[in-house]
Amino acid sequence: MKLDGFGIFVKDMATMVRFYRDILNFEIREDENASNVYLVKDGTLFLLYRRTDFEKMTNRTFGYANNINGHYEIALSVDNYAAVDLTFKEVVSKGAIPILEPTTEPWGQRTCYISDPEGNLIEIGSFNK
Repeated sequence: MKLDGFGIFVKDMATMVRFYRDILNFEIREDENASNVYLVKDGTLFLLYRRTDFEKMTNRTFGYANNINGHYEIALSVDNYAAVDLTFKEVVSKGAIPILEPTTEPWGQRTCYISDPEGNLIEIGSFNK
């Protein structure tokens, strides 16, 4: 087996599409009201699945984390330390929820965290000074 991509089960497709498209600049071609949104970001398949549609397809219900949650993170890299700071400021000004302001970690990475509108964590970082 090889990793093909990953998906997020979403409650509000339109809000999530606008966030990933307009704030994080993911290329999304589907309509904001599509049941499933498929896109490729830097060679990785990224999927948004509407929760209700997935439950209907599988004929079962699932539990979902609410608010800011720490089940996983989406990691995005930028060119250098300055870009971490700039990107954090930019995406927060556009509506991303700030979680951790840019900081340089002992292992040499400059990193910060935001969340999307449904509480999924997104790291923005760089190892390049």
